[in-house]
Parts: sequence; structure tokens; C-alpha cells
Amino acid sequence: MIVPTLLDLRLCWYIVHAVPPASSLGDDSLSNLDSAVQKPSYDRTGLRRSIVHIGVGGFHRAHLATYIDELCAIGETDWSIVGSGVLAHDGKMKTVLDDQDCLYSLISRGPRETTVRVIGSIVEYVLAHPDPLPLIDQIASSDTQIVSLTITEGGYPIDDSTGQYLPDSPTAGPNSAFGILVAGLNKRRETNGGPLTVISCDNIMTNGDIARTAAIGEAARLGSALVQWIETSVTFPNSMVDRITPVTTDADRKWLTDNHAIIDEWPVVAEPFRQWVVEDAFAGDRPPLEKLDIIVTDNVEPYELMKLRLLNAGHSCLAYLAALDGIELVDEAMARPYISEYVKAFLSTEAQPVLPDVEGVDLDQYSASLIDRFSNPAIGDQIARLCLDGTAKFPKFLLPTIEGQLATDGSVKLSTLALAGWCQYLLGETLDGEAIEPSPDPLLAQAIDYAKQSLDKPASFLGFSEVFGSLGHNEAFQAAFSDALTNLRTNGLRSSIAAALEL
Repeated sequence: MIVPTLLDLRLCWYIVHAVPPASSLGDDSLSNLDSAVQKPSYDRTGLRRSIVHIGVGGFHRAHLATYIDELCAIGETDWSIVGSGVLAHDGKMKTVLDDQDCLYSLISRGPRETTVRVIGSIVEYVLAHPDPLPLIDQIASSDTQIVSLTITEGGYPIDDSTGQYLPDSPTAGPNSAFGILVAGLNKRRETNGGPLTVISCDNIMTNGDIARTAAIGEAARLGSALVQWIETSVTFPNSMVDRITPVTTDADRKWLTDNHAIIDEWPVVAEPFRQWVVEDAFAGDRPPLEKLDIIVTDNVEPYELMKLRLLNAGHSCLAYLAALDGIELVDEAMARPYISEYVKAFLSTEAQPVLPDVEGVDLDQYSASLIDRFSNPAIGDQIARLCLDGTAKFPKFLLPTIEGQLATDGSVKLSTLALAGWCQYLLGETLDGEAIEPSPDPLLAQAIDYAKQSLDKPASFLGFSEVFGSLGHNEAFQAAFSDALTNLRTNGLRSSIAAALEL
């Protein structure tokens, strides 16, 4: 009888338990993935290139691309995505996706469970900088049925106050997203490519209508014939999109390698929750959205209002106050009772009362679910991410609530405290005097200038007409904002929140 030595036993344990060597994600490595990772079971080479998406970032890959992946998985092979970018820095995404055969990992992190799925619905990536012609040709292709967009709230050359197209905007012109889209539409018209649907997946109220205004504005540069063709052959459904998707970190990449032996240069992290409500107004072929958990409706507006004024406004309201307190993660902010109570009160006492009813949705339950989602410790959502583009977000997310409350003599103490927090944040220091690097914003320099003016007269900040418009002249709004900002600077965050909660 041979008795195994301790060394033999250790060797056997290592053979059984050793993590397989990590491999770079790609078509050739799919068969080697461990059984805990979901992966494409369909033939990606046979998919119809029917969707062009402009602005491939984390949210698109956690949302629309994931839905299309699920359609492919149930045999709907008429749908796949050609991703694209129109900016120079989009070259990084192209390099990563090209190296990985356009595959990427979606890490879905809930409070109690984390899952990993490799998404295969993006089959090609086209970089439109500096040469937009390949993207123009793809938009014109008769196979393309949908062009979708995630270009951020600030990517639309539209005046927030008037809703008019801004031809001199930095986001307008031939090399912009809408300039290239319209060039593709023009070639599609000239080559009889057929009708097309353009879907905005950005967090903007009536995003389809705004996308249409931007497209028509750009098309006018090329002549009335193109404008007329767009009006008769292209539709722009409104949609509401929802899934919290933080910025990918090196820690996420390392976790994926350590736990699943996958080397993915740009995985996506998201919460389990997701929602998509889309208007049933498709010009050409329509994906069978009803086979998934997607709401297709004739009226998206109530869902848009609910999401933008509760989730998005809630995020923006807590973000700048948390940043002033030196907090880096959303769940860490929500773990502090004074901030979580502030968010709960804002949702229930200021935002909800000026919202219309939403069919099939209990707003109290929806708001309660937001508190749970914001508090999810597994997601690691960054306060800095939520502080992006304040000048574009506040007019869409928060100011309509303030206008609604002022119209009914309601309280705006919680809303104006959020704006006071933003103003103070723009000065570049926490309330304890630690340096803050303000997050990128297309109008950051102007915002900082108005914040500096507020040091002498708090209400001067509301003179920032690009953000506040005529609302900035409302005396009740000015008084509430001045009180909030003065209290914040004099007494600190906790005291300011306590005062605002005394409604």
C-alpha cells in the first residue's frame, strides 16, 4: 500500500483547485470560459447589421446592447449593432473592441449576488474621426433599420429654454454626431436606402423630439429636399432608459481576471435593475421588443418625467453635497443618515408632488426602490461620475420640479440646497477645505465664474442664464437659494440639511 506524502496531497489539491490561466477575451477564448460566465450561444457571423449606435460607452453596453444580445440568444438574428464614435478619444474604445472581437463582459452587481455575462451583440466598431465616410455609408446601408444615440445630455445642439436648434453650438456642424447622422441620412435618401428610425437613449425629456429638432436643423444646411425626406421617412421615438452604470475601474478588471480568468480591457459594471420604455413609432423594421422586459407604449412622457425627476434629479442632488463632504461613492453617501434622509425627503416632498400619475407604477414604491438602488454597496458608483455636466443636467432634471413647486407655493428648500451644493462645489474645495477637481462640464468655466460671483451676492449664481433662464429672476427662488447657500457656507452640511428638512 502506497501512502501519499504531504507533498503529494498538496499537489493534488492544487491540481483540483487551481484557477485556470487567464486569457484575453475574444472569439477563440469563449469556449474556455468557466461555467459561471454566460456567453453568446448564437453565430455572431450571421447577424444582420441592423442597428448603428453612436456613442458606445458603459451605459449603451449595459443597456441597449444587452437587450439586443438577449434577442440574438432567442434566435432573433436580424438584429446586431455596429458601434461607432465621432470623437478623437473614441479611438480607445475602437482599439479595445477590435482586439476583443467586439466582445466585452457585463458584470451585474446586486447586494447579494454578482453575475458575469459576455455580450456579443456588437459585431463591428466604426470610428468616424477623422474620416466619417465609413459611418455615413453604414447609416445609408439598407440593412440598417435603427440609428441609436448615447451622446450625453450635453451632446444635443438645442437651447434648453427655447427648444430651438443652435447652429453655432460646439455640438453642431458637419463633424458632430448629428452632422454625421444627417450626412448618412442624405446618402440613404440618394441611394433609396429606405425609411429609418433614430432612437435617443440619453437622459433627456422628450429625447426623440429633441433628436428630431437637431437632425432637422443640421439637414437644413444640406437643403429642403433632405428636410422633407426626413419628415416623411425618418421617425424619432421618445424613450426612457434606466440602469445605474458606474465608470469601469482597474479594480473591476482585476476582479474579473482573479475570479473568472478573463482579461477584458473594458468590462462594464451595472446594477441588476434595468428599464426601457420606448414609443412605438418605428419607420422601418422593429425589433420584437415585447419578447423582453421592455415597455412599448404610445405615451412615454409620464415614465420619462418619473425617471428624470426622481432618479436623475436624486442623483444630482446628493452628488454635490456628498462631494462637499469628501465622499467618493454613492453607497457611502447613502450610509450617512443625514444624506439618505435628505434624498428621501426630496423625492417625497418636492419631486413627487409635481409629477403626473404613471400607469402601472406606484411612485412611493418607485422612490423607495431608488433608495435601495442608491444604497447598493456592490455597485461602487462614483460621486464624481454624478457630478459630470451639471450645466446640462440641472435644467432637465431639477429645475422643472422647482418651477412646479413655485407655481403652487410649495417648498423648494431641498432643491435649492442641492443647487447651493453645486455652486459651492464649483469653487474647488470641500467644506473642510480639501481640494476638489470639478468634473468635466461643457460650460465649466462659466459655471465657476458665476460661483465666484456668489461669494459677494449669493443670488448672483442664478444669473447663469444658460442654466437658469428666466427662472433665475424669480424672487422666491432667489430668496430660497440665497438662504440655502448662506446657511451651507456658515453652518455646514448637516445643519443645512436639518434646516431644509424643517419643511
